Amino acid sequence: MTRLILATRNAGKITELRAILADAGLPHELVGADAYPEVPDVKETGVTFAENALLKAHALAQATGHPAIADDSGLCVDVLGGAPGIFSARWAGRHGDDQANLDLLLAQLGDISDPHRAAHFACAAALALPDGTERVVEGQLRGTLRTAPAGANGFGYDPILQPDGHDRTCAEISPREKNEISHRGKAFRALIPAIAELAG
Repeated sequence: MTRLILATRNAGKITELRAILADAGLPHELVGADAYPEVPDVKETGVTFAENALLKAHALAQATGHPAIADDSGLCVDVLGGAPGIFSARWAGRHGDDQANLDLLLAQLGDISDPHRAAHFACAAALALPDGTERVVEGQLRGTLRTAPAGANGFGYDPILQPDGHDRTCAEISPREKNEISHRGKAFRALIPAIAELAG
């Protein structure tokens, strides 16, 4: 069985991606970066989601000698010109402070009316092999931003994005429903042919 390294230490993301890849019938052993504690986290110095995903995937592939997959994702708000974008996880200043990020964004959009609250989640998913071979694909989930959070299933900005065609936020739908429509689900499903072709 080919080992595939997932360039994250986020247990929720590892679970989500295991489910997506298992549904596709891929036989790989999927392990997170936490299986390699000696490998340092990669600084996300790229200016696009694709650049950051490739940076992480290449670093893990080089460090472990196994194929690696990584993603970078965020929320892009139309009226903010695509921000927070690659700064989504640290929009309020501290990396990963979901509540502070959410509070700041809602405050910034406080007087923006519903017709102008369009936004989308974007995700770039990358595969890198130890020999430098790479593939990167992208997925999106379009929706509208609520004025207050709702739901407890998701993380990040999930409680305020209501996907187009739905009456619940990303944090109000089940993990399985979310995987079917999410930006991350779309990106990783689009990456599966490359995984099958290049990673055994």
